[in-house]
Amino acid sequence: MNTCDPVTIGIVSISDRASSGAYEDKGLPALQEWLGRALKNPIRFEPRLIPDEQVEISRTLIELVDAGCALVLTTGGTGPAPRDVTPEATLAVADKEMPGFGEQMRQISLAFVPTAILSRQVAVI
Repeated sequence: MNTCDPVTIGIVSISDRASSGAYEDKGLPALQEWLGRALKNPIRFEPRLIPDEQVEISRTLIELVDAGCALVLTTGGTGPAPRDVTPEATLAVADKEMPGFGEQMRQISLAFVPTAILSRQVAVI
């Protein structure tokens, strides 16, 4: 029996095509499944599926933090393409960057995806 209060986690999938319905988003289900295995606390998810628009990404991050999310995770929009603006949108609303997390995420991802070296992942407070 788990007596912990649920932790509220914002999960944001950033994709022009998935947010427009061109294909099914796989980011949100993957984040939910992974977090469900990784955490022992009950979780209340605040999911969002949005396009690669810097202003909308920043606004969504602020909205989730203001709504009381203890953690906000994003997926998508971190590559080198012109529309990949998740890092810029994230840094624009951050107080501090935590560069070690981005470095570690890239290192781990390389074991699964050779193109992970092109990722521009960031972690912030």
